[in-house]
Amino acid sequence: MSTPELTDIARQDITDGIAQQVVGAVIEAAGTILLLKRPADDFRGGTWELPSGKVEATDTDLFAALHREVTEETGLTISEVTGYLGAFDYTSGSGKHTRQHTWAVVVTNPDEVRLSEHDDSAWVATTRDHPVSDEVQRLIDAHLATVTS
Repeated sequence: MSTPELTDIARQDITDGIAQQVVGAVIEAAGTILLLKRPADDFRGGTWELPSGKVEATDTDLFAALHREVTEETGLTISEVTGYLGAFDYTSGSGKHTRQHTWAVVVTNPDEVRLSEHDDSAWVATTRDHPVSDEVQRLIDAHLATVTS
């Protein structure tokens, strides 16, 4: 799995007029992927998603944001970033042109999920019973294609 340079990603986002960057993680453990359920009263409420969140001005780069967001949302610690899975664009709840960049990661303590911003979590082998957006499904499919090939 190849990983583009973070500076190339940032440069492309500026060129494309991206107002907000978001980072996301496909966390796999024992053949399952971690999904989080958004609070019902939140933007895209009730949907299942990957651990993800906004890049903050205090983040030194996208990887710093990725590590921070995974820890904030799940209590888990990333031990390795194994590859870049891609990105998708959307309009945020505040109307910003947003791009989510997602990486496959390994965590050191997958059995210690502690939620801070979501209603539920699930380690799943398939998203069949945990509907995700088409964009998130494409990222999961991209990840699964790399681990089974």
